[in-house]
Amino acid sequence: MNGPTRNELWFRLVFSLAGLALLIAVVLTRGISNAAALVEVVGIAGLFFGGTAIWSALKLWRSRG
Repeated sequence: MNGPTRNELWFRLVFSLAGLALLIAVVLTRGISNAAALVEVVGIAGLFFGGTAIWSALKLWRSRG
């Protein structure tokens, strides 16, 4: 298999889900102000963690056999 191993994909998936959980916790406790920088940071972090989680889950799903 080319690319990351299954163990690395599991690590990436767990790390990404933990990052999304922390991001959601911060938004729920602090809220999103009208500051453009905060929205940009939350958006970029959400795309990074969400994209990595989806990518890792798809790779794991396809290689499960």
